[in-house]
Amino acid sequence: MLRYVVKRLLLMIPVIVGISFILFVIMDLTPGDPARSLLGEYARQEDVDALREEWGLNDPFAVRYGRYLASAIRGDFGKSYRTNIPVVQEIISRYPATMKVATLAILFAMAIGIPVGIISAVKQYSLVDFGSMATALLFTSVPPFWLGLMLILIFSLMLRLLPSVGTDSWKSFIMPAAALAAAQMATMTRMTRSTMLEVIRQDYIRTAKAKGASQRYVVLKHALRNALLPVVTVVGIGFGNLLGGSLIIENVFGISGLGTLMVNAVKSKDSPMLIASVMFAALVGGLVNLAVDVLYTYIDPRVRSQYVKG
Repeated sequence: MLRYVVKRLLLMIPVIVGISFILFVIMDLTPGDPARSLLGEYARQEDVDALREEWGLNDPFAVRYGRYLASAIRGDFGKSYRTNIPVVQEIISRYPATMKVATLAILFAMAIGIPVGIISAVKQYSLVDFGSMATALLFTSVPPFWLGLMLILIFSLMLRLLPSVGTDSWKSFIMPAAALAAAQMATMTRMTRSTMLEVIRQDYIRTAKAKGASQRYVVLKHALRNALLPVVTVVGIGFGNLLGGSLIIENVFGISGLGTLMVNAVKSKDSPMLIASVMFAALVGGLVNLAVDVLYTYIDPRVRSQYVKG
């Protein structure tokens, strides 16, 4: 297992480097001048040229990328063109808000989606099943930003129960997390139902029922554990995506998270900030996927035996 984890971590290095190269090329080809954006439209050309020279923007592409990569290996990802603050410091200060929203959203989705999917599978073709699937289809189709606006309208403006913007208290994270959780919850409900239906038709489930085991015991003890692998995959992918920052929801609710940081970096062509933010999001996503793969070994002994053999 340790060899597998180390191998996966090493494989993430070329992925991160490739992402940095692609972003560097894109930011280099997009129109606009970060020095002009910072100094303003009416700044003197001499001042703009001096700032470009200070930032090293006049050097050839290969020189600039090589210098950036060498600094990144040492842990220095540069300073923001817009704020002149080290990008690592900016990311660290913004990321807790994104982490809180993502964690709360995935907990909401799991707490509702997995139990509803189990009940829907056990009571297949019942009113509960049809109702849960219709609700899941509805939440899959609803755009998160529209749902967020509706939540603000109801719970902030009409009922005055929750704050509409900011991150001043724990209540501020409820609505953005709920808006993000809706689509994740729908996906988990459908996936849990599908996998549970496959498992409960297996021979060992019928054997357990024939021996007199209660339906609740059979479902929770035997069926659920074997149906969890695809669900864990969905949870891991969803959580990794949420940890990368939700651009729209963070803007709707005025949250200063990683997504907002990326949007501002794109607007001002702040290459160091954008590249470091995307690389950080990719790294977090890779670590979450690795954690999911490791979790497989504790859920399914068959997967653990493969790692032992390897």
